[in-house]
Amino acid sequence: MRWPRRVMARPGGRAAVAVCLVTATAVFLATVPLFRGFFDIGVYYGAVGEWVHHGGRIYDYLSPGTRYGFTYPPFAAVSMLPMALVPWPVAVAIGVLLGVVASVLVLRWLLGPAVRREAWHGWFAWVVIGCLFGLFEPVRDTFSFGQVNLLLVALVLADARLLATGRRRYAGIGIGLATAVKLTPALFIGYLLITGRRRQAAVATGTAAAATLFAAVLDPGASRDFWTRALWDTGRVGELGYVSNQSVQGVLSRLRPGDTGHAVWLMCAAVVLAVWAYRARAAVRCGDDRAGFALTGLAACLVSPVTWVHHLVWVLPALVVLVDTALRRDGGGRRNGRLLTLCAALYVVLCSSVVWLWRDDSTGPGALVGSNAYVWITLGLLVALPLRATAPDRAPDRPVVADEAGWRRPGTVPPHPVPEASPLKT
Repeated sequence: MRWPRRVMARPGGRAAVAVCLVTATAVFLATVPLFRGFFDIGVYYGAVGEWVHHGGRIYDYLSPGTRYGFTYPPFAAVSMLPMALVPWPVAVAIGVLLGVVASVLVLRWLLGPAVRREAWHGWFAWVVIGCLFGLFEPVRDTFSFGQVNLLLVALVLADARLLATGRRRYAGIGIGLATAVKLTPALFIGYLLITGRRRQAAVATGTAAAATLFAAVLDPGASRDFWTRALWDTGRVGELGYVSNQSVQGVLSRLRPGDTGHAVWLMCAAVVLAVWAYRARAAVRCGDDRAGFALTGLAACLVSPVTWVHHLVWVLPALVVLVDTALRRDGGGRRNGRLLTLCAALYVVLCSSVVWLWRDDSTGPGALVGSNAYVWITLGLLVALPLRATAPDRAPDRPVVADEAGWRRPGTVPPHPVPEASPLKT
């Protein structure tokens, strides 16, 4: 089919295609997916407003007409204090704007090197990427709910960028702040530890602890309430067996409704963490730090008791690793067509909302596959995500040089400093 090339070659051809893509994406987003009404940002706004203006307790607030309240650590409420100073529409606008900024940073860090390496047309490539990004179900739900997921991903990848560029002095601060806002990113502290970055792990732990202590000083009662009661009450966030919970615990809860099965979940989580530790260390040994961070995001989603569909933005780095591997040419100049097909299939499934077909009934063999589809994809990526060897095995604390994707590559000392402006220093 040569007509796409002929269209693109004409004056204004790319612009016309870009307008069509953006229009089609906007129409789809406006008409097909269920709009969540910025529900989560409404919970944040209400809880912080009750806390500041009415002397309420953060974890006693419930969204009107529901049993859902604020579920994050107290520092998250502290970081959201500015919301108490602005009207609701302004709070929503700020939340969306922050999500857009975080999205731009995440996409630039993850995909910028591939765009440059493949010599794709700059602005047009980013239009296509932006449309594909917006259609991704976890992303569109993050914006629809008004969630903080993309901000946390950006904080973690900022630390990856610091590690890649050799500016390790401040690495760990982003992971520490993300952990203080939400506990799931704490696994990245574990990643720093098992890969030998003890100083960075200490910085991350110290940052999280300092932020948590700061929140405790501001409101000791709220901190005591969270760490002794709210943290352990999973009912505050919804039913573990609800189809949106795409974690190992979610699978177990759907298999055995009404049985929390903590012992079985702990054993499964231990197996997942063992696989993650093995593969993460292997990634660093072969110099593929990018895959190491991606594997950690996958494992965090799997072992968390609750991983709603919109939390699966942590799968994005792994998908990028898979796509990047498929795009690289072999010795004969050929791309990996089968892997590209697999990437497309996984992307389509993760955009399809297929798990919601079993929203009302998640029992039976078909439901075991379909209602847990995103869990199986996440598990598959954890076990089989390709690792790209870039340097001989060596200790992680020796001099490093970023590879063409800008991720940390253990290797020989570079003959001159790596320029900070080189592509994707994550």
